[in-house]
Amino acid sequence: MKNNLILILLILLGSLSRAFPQSPALVGYWHNWQDANAPYIPLDQVDSRYTIINIAFAVPQSGTDYKLEFIPDQLTPAALISQIQTVQAQGRKVIISVGGANAPVILHTAAERDTFEIRLLSILNYYGFDGIDIDFEGASLSVSGGTLYTPVDQPIINLITAIKLVMQNYQIIHHKKLYLSMAPETAFVQGGKSAYSGIWGAYLPVIQALRDSLDILHVQLYNSGSMIGPDGNTYSQGTADFIVAMTEMLIQGFGTSGGTFFGLPANKIAIGLPACSNAAGGGYADTSVVGSAVRYLRGVGPKPGIYSIIHAGGYPDLRGMMTWSVNWDATSNCSSPWEFASSYQSLFMNTTSIEEHQKNEGVSVYPNPCTDRIIIRAGRSCGLLENLAIYNIRGVCVFREESIGSEMQIDFSKFSAGFYYIRAGTECVRIVKAQSGVRLD
Repeated sequence: MKNNLILILLILLGSLSRAFPQSPALVGYWHNWQDANAPYIPLDQVDSRYTIINIAFAVPQSGTDYKLEFIPDQLTPAALISQIQTVQAQGRKVIISVGGANAPVILHTAAERDTFEIRLLSILNYYGFDGIDIDFEGASLSVSGGTLYTPVDQPIINLITAIKLVMQNYQIIHHKKLYLSMAPETAFVQGGKSAYSGIWGAYLPVIQALRDSLDILHVQLYNSGSMIGPDGNTYSQGTADFIVAMTEMLIQGFGTSGGTFFGLPANKIAIGLPACSNAAGGGYADTSVVGSAVRYLRGVGPKPGIYSIIHAGGYPDLRGMMTWSVNWDATSNCSSPWEFASSYQSLFMNTTSIEEHQKNEGVSVYPNPCTDRIIIRAGRSCGLLENLAIYNIRGVCVFREESIGSEMQIDFSKFSAGFYYIRAGTECVRIVKAQSGVRLD
């Protein structure tokens, strides 16, 4: 009987996975330090709309550029591990980001590569992180020759090998795939269109070699200056045209003197922006600009500037948004608290859009995200809600009702924050329960 139940659960989870192969993601970087302007906040108090939290940063030990270490700044390792586990229990991922703007990582030799790999795997295992984010900046990567497919620079070759080894060993130890993301600056990626030399395009061989393992690429569309778009025109950071053009380059690909970058699926691309004007040296775009760019990219809004997207209908499965940082988003020093999270919610998860997309489907659920209650309504193809069940992210059934008519209101205040799946007959809808007290307007 027990084996049968496990089999049923696996089948159910498989069907949920097929129904939602790539859920929208809100990625935020979390400061492992105190900043008077963007104060430290406990990890488990990060707004629940952030589905992926990147811990900033694992860095090389002083005097080296490859011996990684990660030391919690404001609390003990045990306390941080407890907070990580709390966030993970809500169905969210906690990632260790490697590098950052002030800590170049350069793997000159095979010995340095091996040390980097061993130390990174040790950090992952000790803290229980779900994955790694590669945020190499400055002198970390540089191109002196070769192509996107056959790099010749040892730091690039060693980085690719090291990440592959970390992923292989993590799979062996934990029996699951290691989450992988990258956060390069525009010069390291889109800059390859202008020149394939030095930092220009230096990330492209890494992306190419790891594209099958890469979960999300969120290029930093800030501190960038102006860049050349796919149409050959130059666009300035902080504008809707810049956001649209730079994002489409990652999907459609572009040519470089080191070979063609063929792009990535839209469901692997998130838009990286600062949470507010003080969070970066340049590139901040207010919510109206971001909204107009994202809606156009997703094919649900008009063209906001002069750049015209190449793909008719846009990219509805665009993965989501990334910000530097959750600490800046939480503060009222330069914006209302959690403004970036609210912007993401309105663009990727707002009730009106969900109802519009589902109006001809079997079931609609609103509000989504929710805090204290939800309303489930049968659609045109369903008629009545039957065999209704709600499952948490672990596949545990937390509510069940066999037949409830065409509409039902459910008290959600007793459920913890996180992701849930609602099944009614053959229909399946994913919803988010926000933390109590979080504004959803």
